Amino acid sequence: MSSLKRHEGYLIIDNRGLPAIEAPDPKFNTVGANQNYESATITCAHCNTVVILRPDRSRPRGYCRKCDAYVCDLCNGQECIPYDKLLDEMQEQAFLQIQKGE
Repeated sequence: MSSLKRHEGYLIIDNRGLPAIEAPDPKFNTVGANQNYESATITCAHCNTVVILRPDRSRPRGYCRKCDAYVCDLCNGQECIPYDKLLDEMQEQAFLQIQKGE
C-alpha cells in the first residue's frame, strides 16, 4: 500500500519585508510581519478544493476509499464522484455535441 503523502502539496507564504496581513478573525493571524508560513496541503478528490493541513487538528481527515484520496470536510461522507471523472464526462459530452453538429 502506498503512502497518502503522495497526495500532498506544499504552501509557502513568504512575508519577509512586508507588513503583516490582518485576518478578520484573530485565530487566523498566524503570519506576522517578517515571518514565513509553511504547511502541507491536499486537494479534495471530489470538488478540487485545496485544503491547508493544520498540524494541530484533532479530528481525522476525510478520506474516500473508493477513489483512494483525501476529501475536504464538505465532501466527506458524500457519494464518490471524483472531479477527474466529472471532467472526463463533460469533455465526452462536448465531443459528442460537436460530432452531432457537423
